[in-house]
Amino acid sequence: MSNSRHVPVMLQRCLDMLAPALTEPGAVVVDCTLGLGGHSEALLTRFPEARLVALDRDKEALRLSGERLAPFGERATLVHAVYDELPDVLARLDLHRVQGVLFDLGVSSMQLDEADRGFAYAQDAPLDMRMDQTTGIGAAEVLNTYPAGELVRILRAYGEEKQAKRIVSAIVRERDKEPFTNSARLVELIRDSLPQAAKRTGGNPAKRTFQALRIEVNGELTVLERAIPAAVKVLAVGGRIAVLSYHSLEDRLVKQVLAAGAATTAPPGLPVVPERYQPRLKLLTRGAELPTEEEVAENRRAAPARLRGAERVRENLA
Repeated sequence: MSNSRHVPVMLQRCLDMLAPALTEPGAVVVDCTLGLGGHSEALLTRFPEARLVALDRDKEALRLSGERLAPFGERATLVHAVYDELPDVLARLDLHRVQGVLFDLGVSSMQLDEADRGFAYAQDAPLDMRMDQTTGIGAAEVLNTYPAGELVRILRAYGEEKQAKRIVSAIVRERDKEPFTNSARLVELIRDSLPQAAKRTGGNPAKRTFQALRIEVNGELTVLERAIPAAVKVLAVGGRIAVLSYHSLEDRLVKQVLAAGAATTAPPGLPVVPERYQPRLKLLTRGAELPTEEEVAENRRAAPARLRGAERVRENLA
């Protein structure tokens, strides 16, 4: 088991960003992406007065992090839920406002390291990629049943794959001979269908296709589009949100929601901006913060991370 499994990305920076909101007794912090519990454990340790609510759609992750967080007893509440279900989860717990929210949108290292989940292109595994294996369709079914045009759209939009057409025509040709079941065959097919120049850039040539399939299978961007505004909405005044994203599509979504909250909604030309049009958020990062070189050297999974944060500065009056 590699050390990178134990080092949550930009951990110290996330804790520092949330800290001003979590010092009061009874403060509630939500870890929307529990994973193996690294961020959650650090939050509970650093803020001994805080209570944690943590969500994950992956039952195996909940079981493992449950063991890890057991010493904190009643202070930690773990819930099997997708993070856009945050408002319902809080309502069930009778919590109306929270002081901190953390999202780490990377696939948990556990999912990448467990061979049989099919997330990683480095080893052969069934093409599944579902974070919650109790529901939805896996990656193999997407590859085998989606129309070619839809697959091209997914690879371009979610994988930013310039060679999408080439890869998809190879997929369609091959799936007619025999449906896809395992990752190694897909990796080989992608390698074979790319021109030489495309193979020389940016790591494993299958990376972008696997990312696109994972986002599609788990509806990640759709979920995120609902989840970030919902999280901002449940923040108390003075509450803070920190979001770690790992590719430009996620980062763009996060940026849009936070920037909109930090902008005035007043019609142009008002001499004085009434309270109800004032920004609801104050941005805590200038652009997105990146991991340090030392951190990337220690944990290569940190390399693409982008951190953004905001503080709730007033209630919604409009």
